[in-house]
Amino acid sequence: MARITLQNLAHSYLPHPAGEQDFALKELNHVWQDGSAYALLGASGCGKTTLLNIISGLLRPSQGRVLFNDRDVTDAATAERNIAQVFQFPVVYDTMTVRQNLAFPLQNRGRDAAYIKARVQEIARIIGMEAALDRRAQGLTADAKQKISLGRGMVREDVNAILFDEPLTVIDPHMKWELRTQLKRLHREFGHTMIYVTHDQTEALTFAQQVVVMHDGRVVQIGTPQELFERPAHRFVGYFIGSPGMNFLPAEIAGSSARLAGGATLSLSGHYAPATGAIGIRPEHLFLTDRGGLPVTIRRIEDVGRHRLIRAEFQGAPLNIVAPEGLPIDGLSHVGFDARRINVYVGDWRVAPQEKAA
Repeated sequence: MARITLQNLAHSYLPHPAGEQDFALKELNHVWQDGSAYALLGASGCGKTTLLNIISGLLRPSQGRVLFNDRDVTDAATAERNIAQVFQFPVVYDTMTVRQNLAFPLQNRGRDAAYIKARVQEIARIIGMEAALDRRAQGLTADAKQKISLGRGMVREDVNAILFDEPLTVIDPHMKWELRTQLKRLHREFGHTMIYVTHDQTEALTFAQQVVVMHDGRVVQIGTPQELFERPAHRFVGYFIGSPGMNFLPAEIAGSSARLAGGATLSLSGHYAPATGAIGIRPEHLFLTDRGGLPVTIRRIEDVGRHRLIRAEFQGAPLNIVAPEGLPIDGLSHVGFDARRINVYVGDWRVAPQEKAA
């Protein structure tokens, strides 16, 4: 296992990048702590796989260094880094049986037959392939092959890190939940450093201790699932995390109040320097009322079982509200805010409240 340090790391696929806009991965500094589980989360094309491939050694960065513990591995080959990597699409040997595929990484490292047999049996149980151990991989379905690929990545106990590049894309939804649960159990049991790339917020938030959110080649926030939900550091995080994402309303901020379109004013729980920006609040932190708050127009109501999603508008701006199932909403035409749950943004970035002047 290893602590992975990224120093002044950046990458461009162009031979002579002219500026930051030419970099697929903007400069970053970060330490992946030994034994922690991380998720790299973001939309397609944001730089997640580029970063993972730099860590694994499949790609050399344009600038900066990669260190495993205190060893500089920037120019080291993938095999020298002692990692396991599981890719988005299955990497298996079709002519081998499931058992032989799972055993192959251990046989290459000279482990004894008894250990290999026990370890293969354990991994086969975790990925649900015990009944197929003696079947050739060639005739198996795509999701079965991906489970083999996942098992091959997990079979070694001595790796510095296990890297997952959207490994559950071809797995059926129920098995995704099962495998995520097993991955978390493996992490607790063996303490591998794990980095899991995904565009699926559910996968990221249920797997990782720390989630690294990327947008347009840049890391915009690193935090726990609760921190990402409650205090998004960037508007993209507020939009991307949650279903639906955070509501944003343009506002003039001054002191402890926000002036919205139409002259409406909301109280804030903190004190802020004067600025033109926006307030952000989660749909779960809004509530319908018959008086006070902001007047809204309800466009439609979506019943999603455990709650109802109210699609409303305020001064032409969309506003989503989550209402508990069974709560009467007829005649309610205003929305109330919990001031403690309001975040303030200037540009794309969250602004922390200031200490009031004495």
